[in-house]
Amino acid sequence: VQLYMAQGKAVETTQTQRAAPSVFSEGQNGGTDASSTYFDHKVPIPDDDSQMWFSFRKLWAFTGPGFLMSIAYLDPGNIESDLQSGAKAGFKLLWVLLGATIIGLLLQRLAARLGVVTGMHLAEVCNRQYPTVPRIVLWLMVELAIIGSDMQEVIGCAIAFNLLSSGRIPLWGGVLITIIDTFVFLFLDKYGLRKLEAFFGVLITIMAITFGYEYVTVRPDQGELLKGMFLPYCEGCGPVQLEQAVGIVGAVIMPHNIYLHSALVKSRQIDRSSKKQLKEANKYFFIESTIALFLSFLINVFVVAVFAEAVYGRTNIEVHDICNATGILHLDLFPLNNETLQVDIYKGGVVLGCIFGPAALYIWAVGILAAGQSSTMTGTYSGQFVMEGFLNLRWSRFSRVLLTRSIAITPTLLVAIFQDVTHLTGMNDFLNVLQSVQLPFALIPILTFTSLSSLMNEFANGLFWKIGGGVVILLVCCINMYFVVIYVTSLNSVWLYVLAAFLCIAYLGFVGYLTWLCLIALGVSCLDVTGRVRNDTTVLIEEQPEFDS
Repeated sequence: VQLYMAQGKAVETTQTQRAAPSVFSEGQNGGTDASSTYFDHKVPIPDDDSQMWFSFRKLWAFTGPGFLMSIAYLDPGNIESDLQSGAKAGFKLLWVLLGATIIGLLLQRLAARLGVVTGMHLAEVCNRQYPTVPRIVLWLMVELAIIGSDMQEVIGCAIAFNLLSSGRIPLWGGVLITIIDTFVFLFLDKYGLRKLEAFFGVLITIMAITFGYEYVTVRPDQGELLKGMFLPYCEGCGPVQLEQAVGIVGAVIMPHNIYLHSALVKSRQIDRSSKKQLKEANKYFFIESTIALFLSFLINVFVVAVFAEAVYGRTNIEVHDICNATGILHLDLFPLNNETLQVDIYKGGVVLGCIFGPAALYIWAVGILAAGQSSTMTGTYSGQFVMEGFLNLRWSRFSRVLLTRSIAITPTLLVAIFQDVTHLTGMNDFLNVLQSVQLPFALIPILTFTSLSSLMNEFANGLFWKIGGGVVILLVCCINMYFVVIYVTSLNSVWLYVLAAFLCIAYLGFVGYLTWLCLIALGVSCLDVTGRVRNDTTVLIEEQPEFDS
């Protein structure tokens, strides 16, 4: 794979910047960006001399990064989590989806603030603040998360092509098609950043229209929907619903999306020496992110409500009889028994086709295709930012996509060739666990660095955000670890238990190390037994430039 350095200049490595492998030893604020953005130009922000608190012209200029970020909340993994939530618990877990989205918004706020104030995205900050070994381990963990997400998106696209062609395009053919169309779409940013953002807006609109059509067609009970959304209770729920609730949180909050959003905000022209412009940028990025995640939440609600109304409580034999009467194929998906119907992205589309007609099936497939393709593209951007930031390496777009696509497609293609669609969609369970395991490697660093006054100056987290952010991140990580434990215990293999135990020890040790540094950044100075971390941070505060008023 060919490697090249950005703008024809050698990029300084971290080793030349760091005299000793210590943490929090470099303040990088003010001055030029550590590296250019992935895009060729930055969007100018219009001047507005009025004293108004809000300007639609400025909001429009800042609009884009939040919507690209919100696509991760609409990827095929999220869609499958939504439909399973509706099928297993009806409307009862909508409040969990709402809470997870709100938590996601707060975490994205931290990511955006880091990028705006420091001019560096999270991977670049990690490169400069962590010692070499932890930095490399952190990079590998984030890369695993990106590859896992990429595999889910490939699966979604392959299933969509299979449904749209009525089975004429085999699953392995759909996997191969995703290679070609991803390369084509990734070169759209050559026509301008705003056109690229508009293209993503079109894909989100397609998802809203297609899943909205399903919602209108099914006509779910609005009273039950509102009750499930705002009443934090799950009447009659058991272990199945509890596991699904945990899965919702794991599907919504994705680690690589924190890295992505902190980089996307660098695409706007902001004078970081001006405190006024930094406050303004933080404000408008937060408003835009709120709007984007509200729209993604509505789309997720559409999916949950459709399957809560159409599938919840149905049995296999009941759906088999309906499909048989309507002449829809795939009767082999529904065994002749009275067990509760289990659905996934593929089977869910077939069920909608059986109950509401072929149009519902094809429109569902179009929505899944839009979700898979858009999140594939943003996943590739995430990989580009992470590699550039952690390793100070610039790969050509072709090389980066070729690597991640190859790693993601190889196991997916083998399953698609030698197994059936049930095994292909079943990979999502493992991939959701993989995402959950990687989550601390984004959440802990983002809280750590947004709490450092040496990096953020007066924009560092206050006491409320330090405590609140710490509690939220602890809660999210515990929920996801519970999800991992459930999955591992279901494997029923002694050898896998032993392997999981060894991996768990190493994993918890590294998470503990990151947590130790995070607590020091939050102000728990008694944990800095050597005194070096805190002393270095104090030096940094004295070196920071003053903001212009």
